[in-house]
Amino acid sequence: MGRSVIVHENFLRRVAARDFPPGAPPSGPLAPTLAVSLFRAACLSRALDRTSREMQRAGQGFYTIGSSGHEGLAAVAAALRPTDMAFLHYRDAAFQIARADQVPGQTIAYDMLLSFAASSEDPISGGRHKVLGSKALSIPPQTSTIASHLPKAVGAAYAIGAARKNRPEHAELPDDAIVYCSFGDASANHSTAQGAFNAAGWTSYQSLPLPLLFVCEDNGIGISTKTPTGWIANSFKHRPGLKYFYANGLDLYETYRVAQEAADYVRTRRKPAFLHVKTIRLYGHAGADMPTTYLPREEVEAEEAHDPLLHSVRLLDQSGALPAVQALAIYEETNARVARIAAEAVTRPRLKTAEDVMASLIPPKRACKPTNGPTPEARAAAFGSDLKAMEEPQIMSRLINWALTDLMLAHNEIVMMGEDVGRKGGVYGVTQKLTQRFGQARMIDTLLDEQSILGLAIGMAQNGFIPMPEIQFLAYLHNAEDQLRGEAATLPFFSNGQYTNPMVLRIAGLGYQKGFGGHFHNDNSVAVLRDIPGLILAVPSNGADAAKMLRECVRLAREEQRLVVFLEPIALYPMRDLHADKDGAWMQRYPAPDETIALGEVGVHGTGADLAIVTFGNGTYLSHQALPAIETAGIKARIIDTRWLSPLPKQALTAATAGCKHILIVDETRHSGGVAEALMAHFHESSPAKLARLTAQDSFIATGPAYAATMPSAASITAAAMELCK
Repeated sequence: MGRSVIVHENFLRRVAARDFPPGAPPSGPLAPTLAVSLFRAACLSRALDRTSREMQRAGQGFYTIGSSGHEGLAAVAAALRPTDMAFLHYRDAAFQIARADQVPGQTIAYDMLLSFAASSEDPISGGRHKVLGSKALSIPPQTSTIASHLPKAVGAAYAIGAARKNRPEHAELPDDAIVYCSFGDASANHSTAQGAFNAAGWTSYQSLPLPLLFVCEDNGIGISTKTPTGWIANSFKHRPGLKYFYANGLDLYETYRVAQEAADYVRTRRKPAFLHVKTIRLYGHAGADMPTTYLPREEVEAEEAHDPLLHSVRLLDQSGALPAVQALAIYEETNARVARIAAEAVTRPRLKTAEDVMASLIPPKRACKPTNGPTPEARAAAFGSDLKAMEEPQIMSRLINWALTDLMLAHNEIVMMGEDVGRKGGVYGVTQKLTQRFGQARMIDTLLDEQSILGLAIGMAQNGFIPMPEIQFLAYLHNAEDQLRGEAATLPFFSNGQYTNPMVLRIAGLGYQKGFGGHFHNDNSVAVLRDIPGLILAVPSNGADAAKMLRECVRLAREEQRLVVFLEPIALYPMRDLHADKDGAWMQRYPAPDETIALGEVGVHGTGADLAIVTFGNGTYLSHQALPAIETAGIKARIIDTRWLSPLPKQALTAATAGCKHILIVDETRHSGGVAEALMAHFHESSPAKLARLTAQDSFIATGPAYAATMPSAASITAAAMELCK
C-alpha cells in the first residue's frame, strides 16, 4: 500500500473519530470565511496529489512532485495580492490554488490536471512540462526551483523600485507590489541561493528599495539528506539587511498572521524579508520515491501523524468556523470532483510533433511604440565633443560606446548592469561616460557575482526593462551560465510564450590578447552558448559592424523579446592597423544611427571564386591580413564574415560561397566543439566545394609570448589556403 493511500485513510479515520494531533488553539486575524476557503484549497491540493499518482500508475500522467505537507502555503498566498509576482517552489500547489480564489474566472483544478496529463491545452506550458504557473495569477513557471529562480526574484523586486523612477512601456508590476520567492530548506544551501540572499542583503544594506519576500518551506529533508535541526533558523536569523520571520506551517491561523506581518514589512519598508515556514513532507520526494527505503518507518509514521489537514480540521472546529463533520464532507467532495475532472483531462490532446514542442522556443513579437531615435539636441548634449570625433575613423571599443549611447538615448527602458560598468566604464573603457550621460539608475555597478548580474537582468526583464548586462570576461560566464540556459531561455518555452526574458548580454571574450590574463581573461570557447535553444549569438569583427549589429540586437530584444548574447572580441577593441604600423586600416567611422545589420546577414569581402574563407571575429581580421599573400600566390579569394554564430545563417552562407571551388573555415574556437564543426557539416550538406578547416587547438590559452600559439594566425591561414587550393 502506498503512503498516499495510508495518509488518506488515516485522515478519514481520525477525523471521523475526532482524533486530532495536539497543537496551539486558533488565534490571529484569519476570518472564518477565509479560513474555510484556505482549507478547501488545501483539500484540492491534496486531492490533486493523490490523483496525479493514480494517473501515473495508469499511464495517463507523468513525472510529478507533490505538495502534500506544504498545504499551509495557502495561508501565505492569502496574505499577498494576486499582483505580487510569485516565483514558486515546486511544492506550492496550495499557494497557486489559494491565489486563484483571489482572481475571478479561474478553473484551477482543470488547469492543473491538464498539466499533470501533459495536455497541449495546459494553459501555462502547453503540455511541455508539469509546472506551476499562470499568467493571470502573476506566477511565472519554474521548471526546477532548486535555487536558480532566486537571483531573478532579486532582479524583479529591484525592477519595481526602478520602474517608479523610469516606468518602461511594457511594465507589468504595480508600484506597490512585492515579489514572492519560495524554495525548500535543502535548496537554501545552494550557492545560487546563497548568492541571492547576499545580493538582497547587500542591496538592502545600502537602503535601496527591494520589496522581496523569501519563503523557505522547511520540511527538514532534501530527497534523502536531512537538514540539521535548527540550521535554517540559525543561518538566517541574523543576516544583515534581511528581516527574519517564523511560522508553523501546520497552523493556518499562525501562518496567515505571520505572513501578513512579513508581507506588510516588505510592502511598507520596501526591504527584503525571510519567512521561515515549518512544513512536513508526505509521500517522499517525487513520483514513486518511497521514504521508508531510507527513513525508519516509525519516523515516517510520526510525520504523517501531523498531517497539516488534520491540524486544519482541528483549528477550524475549535474556532467555530467549520465543524469537523463538514470538513470531512468537503474533503470527500473534493476528491470526487477531482476524479471526475481528471477523467476528462486525460482525454485531451497532447503534443505530438517536433514542431509542436518547439513552437514556443521563439517568443512572440510584441508591439512597441515607434521611436524616431534621439533628437540632434539630445545627441549633442550626450556626446559633446565626441560628435566631432565621429567624423574620423575610430577603434571598435569607442564605436560600441557611441552605439550604446545612441541606443540608451532612444530607449529609456534600457538598463545596463555589471562589474565596474559604471564609474570605471568597464575594464576596457567600453562603457565610459555612460554614467555621466544616463545616471546610476541606468548604469548599475553590481557586486562581483555573475549569477546576481544575470539574475538582476532576468528579473528586470519581467517588469518591462530591456536589460543589457555585461559579463567582464567570457570565462566568467561559466560561473552563471545556468541563468541563461535554465532560466532565461526556458521561460518562453515552458510558458508557451506568455513570459519572456528579452535582453542583450554583452560579454568581452575570445583570445589574442597579448600577455594578459591567460586562460581566464582569454577564453575561446562558445559551445555553451551555441548549445542553448532560442539564444542568438552575435560576434562582430570591426567597429562599424559592432555598432550596426548592436542596434539589431536591441531591436531583437525589444520587439521580438529575444535572448541575445553580443560577444565582443577583446583583442579587436583597440585594433587600429591591419598590414603596417599606423596604417589605420582596421578603424572605421561611426555609422549613422539608423544603419543596422540584420540577423542572419553575413559580410562578404571580395568576389574571388577560387577560395571562400568563412570566419568570424578575430578570424576575419587575420584572414584580411593573410589575403595579400594568398592573392599573390594566384588564388582569387573572398572573405565571408559569419557575424551570427547562433542560429547559423545557413542560407546566407550558402549564397555567399556560391560558385567557389574551395571553402576554408577559419575558426578561433576549439577544434572539438567549436563553430567549425557546424560550418563543416553545413557546407558538406549544401556545397560541392572542397572543404578544409583551420581551428584553435583543444587547449586553454597561455599568458606571455605564446598567447596566440594555439590559435590560427595570418601565416597559418595562408598556408592552409595554399594547401587546400593545390
